[in-house]
Amino acid sequence: MSLEKPVGTIFGHPKGLFLLFGTEMWERFSYYGMRAILVLYLVALTESGGMGWSNSDALSLYGTYTFLVYVTPLFGGWLADNVLGQRKSIIIGGLLMAAGQFTLGVPHEYIISNEMTFFYTGLALLIIGNGMFKPNISTMVGDLYKEGDHRRDGAFTIFYMGINLGAAIAPLIVGTIAEKFEWQYGFIAAGIGMLMSIILQVSLGNKYLGDIGIEPAVKQSNTKGQAKKESLTKIEFDRIKVIFIMSAFTIIFWAGFEQGGGLMNLFASEYTDRWIMNFEVPASWFQSVSAIFIVILAPSVASCWIKMDHKEPTSPVKFALALIFLAIGFLFMIGATMQQGGDITVKTSMMWLIMAYLFHTLGELCLSPIGLSMVTKLAPLRLASVMMGIWFFFTGMANYVAGYVGSFIGESTESANNAMVIFAGIAITATLSAVIIYLLSDRLVYWMHGAEGVHQPQKHEGSIIAQQGMSTERI
Repeated sequence: MSLEKPVGTIFGHPKGLFLLFGTEMWERFSYYGMRAILVLYLVALTESGGMGWSNSDALSLYGTYTFLVYVTPLFGGWLADNVLGQRKSIIIGGLLMAAGQFTLGVPHEYIISNEMTFFYTGLALLIIGNGMFKPNISTMVGDLYKEGDHRRDGAFTIFYMGINLGAAIAPLIVGTIAEKFEWQYGFIAAGIGMLMSIILQVSLGNKYLGDIGIEPAVKQSNTKGQAKKESLTKIEFDRIKVIFIMSAFTIIFWAGFEQGGGLMNLFASEYTDRWIMNFEVPASWFQSVSAIFIVILAPSVASCWIKMDHKEPTSPVKFALALIFLAIGFLFMIGATMQQGGDITVKTSMMWLIMAYLFHTLGELCLSPIGLSMVTKLAPLRLASVMMGIWFFFTGMANYVAGYVGSFIGESTESANNAMVIFAGIAITATLSAVIIYLLSDRLVYWMHGAEGVHQPQKHEGSIIAQQGMSTERI
């Protein structure tokens, strides 16, 4: 059976891409709005509506939460592939996440039962919902394109701009509401963003996505004459090896990058001079900096890859570049701690943070959209969302490591020195990892069996992109 594919393009891409762009943008508004205020809410004094936690405890909880957010896509991907289909999984996940945000948004004075039970219930709903939503929205982007379609990497860069447009707006709106009015109002604003995402998908999905994501992937494979328990082919096995190896290297990148929502968030709040004339910039606004840079720089980076043509770096080389950019970013954070001179009462320039976020953003553009595209190129159809879930599982491990490492900042006068050690350690680790993956790059490309375009594409029964064609007729 051939699935019906929607026709028609905008800017040379299927219209469904822009629906997924909007759906993901509002979901990321919800996630990054909550992410921007979570640690600040936890460490805020109880008399100001916060939880009154220590820095270490807040960063530890942040790491555990973000770890689980990225682990549950593994199970959500399996459910979508085997039972629900991607579209239904996205709707269920979105509803659960909205419920989680609104649970966190209940003011303390209205909570009759144990306050911590209520708080953890909200987090649990967000974690489970994200697991249902995250791997499936990304996989559907890949499903819009057939094997060998040169637009695929560009599509993921456009899609990634949607992610970061939501991430850029969220801290400015949610953070301002939370810090200037009441923390709970911030969570409610994030919940409203999640509802917008669901409304878009429910109202426009059938029109612009056709049958994409309705049938579970395993059912599609069986319809095409494949047994559900069919063994992996040699090509499939090699390609899955690449997904696992490159996912492992992302742990280093994301463990450093995610300091942005934890340790660097606290650094902005406690150790950064945020005054511009008579206005104090809310600490949560710095969570928008990286996303704003992505929206500005993503078109240029995507255009750069296209102009390089056959000289374009392979995915492993781009990953190595990402790690180098991460290391450079942390050199600026080392500069910030050096400006403090070991005195935590000294407030550092905002430019240190801004420059760090700039280079972290360049690294993200070399890794994240490329990685999402890579998974859809290499994963067997019957394991499509599961493989995407595994990609996010490694990101979850990185988030846990990020929270654990950041918690060593401590509470004492030694915190400035501790911060320098953390920043330097991440920079050194990222540089060494970049060298290793660069040395492995040729072997990894060989195992991709043409998916990078280095060899002629080899259509085989296992690949998502080999099995899901798409009409690209312009109307």
